[in-house]
Amino acid sequence: MTGIAGSQRAMHAERAALLRDAAERANSYLDGVDERPVRPSAADIAALERLAGPLPDAPTPAAETLALLDEAGSPATMASQGGRYYGFVIGGALPVTVAANWLATAWDQNAGLWAASPVSARLEEIALEWLADILRLPATIGGAFVTGASMASFTALAAARDALLARAGWNVGEDGLAGAPRLRIVVSEEVHVTVTKALSLLGYGRATLERAPVDGQGRIMADRLPPLDERTIVCVQAGDVNSGGFDPIADICARAREAGAWVHVDGAFGLWVAASAAKAHLAAGAELADSWATDGHKWLNTPYDCGIALVRDPGHLRAAMSAPASYLVTSGHREPSHYSAELSRRSRGVEIWAALRSLGRSGVAGIVDRTCRHAARLADLVRAAGLEVLNDVVLNQVLVAADDDAATDAMTAAVQADGTCWCGGSTWRGRRAMRVSISSWVTTDADIDRTAAAIIAAARSGAEQETRP
Repeated sequence: MTGIAGSQRAMHAERAALLRDAAERANSYLDGVDERPVRPSAADIAALERLAGPLPDAPTPAAETLALLDEAGSPATMASQGGRYYGFVIGGALPVTVAANWLATAWDQNAGLWAASPVSARLEEIALEWLADILRLPATIGGAFVTGASMASFTALAAARDALLARAGWNVGEDGLAGAPRLRIVVSEEVHVTVTKALSLLGYGRATLERAPVDGQGRIMADRLPPLDERTIVCVQAGDVNSGGFDPIADICARAREAGAWVHVDGAFGLWVAASAAKAHLAAGAELADSWATDGHKWLNTPYDCGIALVRDPGHLRAAMSAPASYLVTSGHREPSHYSAELSRRSRGVEIWAALRSLGRSGVAGIVDRTCRHAARLADLVRAAGLEVLNDVVLNQVLVAADDDAATDAMTAAVQADGTCWCGGSTWRGRRAMRVSISSWVTTDADIDRTAAAIIAAARSGAEQETRP
């Protein structure tokens, strides 16, 4: 027994030392993230090959493995945890959500069943109640915690498909899709690729979609929607990924409800405006929809990955996703796997709970308001320098353009190479643009000043090169 106890003590001591080392390395990384270039250097990327090589035959000490991961891996990351990363609508991670993520990882729970993890299941129930509150949605909604907006739309639209077909007397779970009644899918001309991908996975290819025309800010023109009926799903946007524009959700929902159609809201980041007294009007009517998709790892600033699918009638979501079996123990509680395509998965509700518990309503509103204010200020600064802003800056998205497409792409490339900040390229209404998406809780006014200066310098450098003989 003494030998066994001694071995356990040694194992516990080794684990404790390893976790302390990991915490110190993580803190060191975060402490330096704002001082380094946002994009890793070519040398840092090349150094990733230190992680490769043949699979070792013998075990490697855990501390050595961790050290190699940090030394070769950390410098090759994008500094998305800093205040000047503006790519792909990626938020930073609040310290409390990082800490909660660490704790949840130590728990190592399978969040699929109450019996497998009561804490994970209960946290999801609480988080769903809080989400309904802060997003101003019906208190009775059902939901699932998934990887991101792609799976959130897939999950919610699966519920929509099955519900509308069930209304027509067809059971997808039993009979599949071959021979099923036809459903019509109406999307925006500016529909996000994650929605079309989800629809394709559900059996509705891109060529079958009906596309509603949009205005100059990418918003559906409600008066030009095709006729709707009880076998129609309409997909609308709460926050266009380029312009930040919102479809007229209330008008579309009113028309859909009269016709018996289903409305799905792609609100990957924009749905969070509901927390803000100043911006909530943009999503007016979203509560009238039938399903919603959003992310925690965007504006709520939780770690990756954390998407959320929400459906007005929990029964529709359960009917589409539930797969009972005799060996899956059920309880009198909400069983998470009955609302998601996944059975085995991590406890994503932990970070949502931690973020909402820590921030409160005013804290979430503060992130939304602050990042929108940053976007407006950045737009003013680059306009004053002679650059063009292609969108009405109503949210946290800014589309910056130079004199022509080639100059715009050169400006974007120069900004990325400089490393002061990182912004992606896009095409908007036929023009190339640099897309600045300000989504992080940590971005400051000073970051915006440095970003504007870097963008202006890149644009002027490109213009000078064009004028040289």
